[in-house]
Amino acid sequence: MRTALGAVLALGSPNTEAAWQEALKPIKNAVKRRTLYLDLKQRRALIEAADAEAEPFIRALCLLPLRPGAVAALTVADWDPRTAELTILKDKAGAGRRILVPEAMARLFSQSVKDKEPSAPLFTRANGKVWDRNTWKHPIASAAYAANLPPTTTAYTLRHSTITDLVGSGLPLLTIAQISGTSAEMIEKHYGHLVCHAAVEALAKLSI
Repeated sequence: MRTALGAVLALGSPNTEAAWQEALKPIKNAVKRRTLYLDLKQRRALIEAADAEAEPFIRALCLLPLRPGAVAALTVADWDPRTAELTILKDKAGAGRRILVPEAMARLFSQSVKDKEPSAPLFTRANGKVWDRNTWKHPIASAAYAANLPPTTTAYTLRHSTITDLVGSGLPLLTIAQISGTSAEMIEKHYGHLVCHAAVEALAKLSI
């Protein structure tokens, strides 16, 4: 609407009838969002309910705490099977970070790179095109419905759920931040209550 009006109306000054043309301002304290958490059992159910086309992509989202767009942008060349390292080149956090991946992820990548050129997407749709927010949301919603999961389940839910489990396991926040492509400050801000819970559990084991 702003773009359309801007094409036919002259620019106005603040505190006038054309004040809508002022730059939009971020809402204060709006960075924190309520995000659904799916436990391991629920995430496995989601994978099992996914169709054959989307299953590898959804599995990747469940195995690593990466942004969905970063997973979709991965190419065959980004995966090094010799060292089990993955290079994330396209991500909101910046380019070029390398992470070690677990065995289950390594197996998935090895299957995904078969008979593909180095520049080819690691995870593709049936038509050979890359996944994006307009194409992954429907398979995830369908799988969530089939698995009797909350209808608010999204691709980002899987990233949040994996980070939640990593924080709850007691892994250092800096390590989690490096893997997921965010800052330790953001991890502490959004998952600090889990850090406290893990600390209580650790102290409980010291009881004599």
